[in-house]
Amino acid sequence: MGFDLQYLSAALKAGRQYSCLPFSLHIFDSVASTNQTLWTLLNQGAQPGCVVIATQQTAGRGQWGRQWISATGGLYVSVAVNPKLEATDSYQLTLASAWGIAAQLQNCGVNVGIKWPNDLVLNGRKLGGILTETKVNQGKITQAVIGVGINWANPVPETGINLECWQASQPSKPISCLEMLTSKVLLGIESGIECLCEEGVNILLSHYLDLLTNMGDRIQVNNLAGTIVGVTPQGNLRVNLEAYNTKEIITPEIYIEPGTISLGYQKSSV
Repeated sequence: MGFDLQYLSAALKAGRQYSCLPFSLHIFDSVASTNQTLWTLLNQGAQPGCVVIATQQTAGRGQWGRQWISATGGLYVSVAVNPKLEATDSYQLTLASAWGIAAQLQNCGVNVGIKWPNDLVLNGRKLGGILTETKVNQGKITQAVIGVGINWANPVPETGINLECWQASQPSKPISCLEMLTSKVLLGIESGIECLCEEGVNILLSHYLDLLTNMGDRIQVNNLAGTIVGVTPQGNLRVNLEAYNTKEIITPEIYIEPGTISLGYQKSSV
């Protein structure tokens, strides 16, 4: 694929504010799954900070076992981390990565938001997604792999968008090449993990909510109307439901686990 490793290494060095992940880069034209390839490397002795990058996956995976269409021209990257978290807090890695990547892209002029729980959105359509996988021992996360797919120049469904097409309609091109995009994704993951580990989940969550496009949306849950008001530290959606009785209206708050409802996307007319 002609991936410029020297450019990527220089971009990472120039953009780093933290050094919690000693990046070790492994670049492939095509793999079955970057997460799967990285787990293999970890089993062979690779350390946290190991990175697998590809522009095609032949058996990509999304959240909850769904297939992730991974055509040539996209960016598919996985990073190994050692977060020292309780197993019950594993979703914080996804929250951290989503915020970090979105913030990095926003700083470049790409107005990316977050769609709960793990999608990156641009103009209301899906730009990318995150899949976090963990290994657990005695209730603690011992190893974790954070996988990210970003639509760069690959074909996308009508609810998706790729960055190259979006940039063609802009007065400037914030992301000049695939290597630059890769650096922003890796730096975003690193900054998100750094925020989680050093500042704590409450600070991280406030950053995440600042970029959450679903805040204030009205949804239906079990035939009741509700309003999205936030996300818990475990990644559950906070919804205020309108429950009616004969005397008053009350708004109990409920928590919805990731994967139990779909908030949907708008379809492109382009």
